[in-house]
Amino acid sequence: MSETAPAAYGLDVGSTAVKLVGLDTDGNAVRQSLEPTEPALQKQLGRILESIQERRDGGPLPLVVTGYGRGLVPGPARRVTEITCHARGIFQLFEREGTLLDVGGQDSKAVSVGPGGNVLDFLMNDKCAAGTGRFLEYTASRLNLRVDEIGPAALQSSGETPISSTCTVFAESEIVSLIAQGTDLGAILKGLHRSLVQRLSGMIRAVGFRPPLMLSGGVARNDAVVNMLSDAFDCKALVPESPEFTGALGAALTALEGRP
Repeated sequence: MSETAPAAYGLDVGSTAVKLVGLDTDGNAVRQSLEPTEPALQKQLGRILESIQERRDGGPLPLVVTGYGRGLVPGPARRVTEITCHARGIFQLFEREGTLLDVGGQDSKAVSVGPGGNVLDFLMNDKCAAGTGRFLEYTASRLNLRVDEIGPAALQSSGETPISSTCTVFAESEIVSLIAQGTDLGAILKGLHRSLVQRLSGMIRAVGFRPPLMLSGGVARNDAVVNMLSDAFDCKALVPESPEFTGALGAALTALEGRP
């Protein structure tokens, strides 16, 4: 990151992590931070806000907050939906219209991105954990694996065992049963990823797939998910270098540009 002072900030308050992006007057990221979401979230947000109380021309720097916890941010900061911010952020990164899939810990969103990063249409899953990153996190924890280990293990497996359950809790029981039967763990994990990708693919098709397929959110770091989605839509999915910061970047751009 540059030593240039930020001119605007975007804060994405997610279910698993709080992301902050600071932009200079040219829209370049000069500050970026990520920390796990703490149980005492309001206290955590107060500390983060205190750390960015820099002033320019006698007034506070523009700040836009997004994410599921945006309503908990105190003060007069603007609050913008994560759908809008992720679309704006992904357009800034790739300068492409198309279809965005944001898979977070709490929910998943398929977004049709139009000119300038405007949202043309979207579909959101915030009712069932089986279509979100929580599905992978919960299963990884149950198997005593780190979440960043399960994607590579799935890709390395030559076999694949289907996971038929459509509920996270029932899927856990199914996986425990398969392990007890001596089923290869890699094959189970590949089937687990396939189950998630099938749900996500359904969302993408429902919103109306327009290539390219672009990914944001922490699950975009999972190569098994990326590869399976690329195969499902016969195109190489575009993934930012730091996909978890896409929403905070879009929020910061909205703050910098004074967008409505």
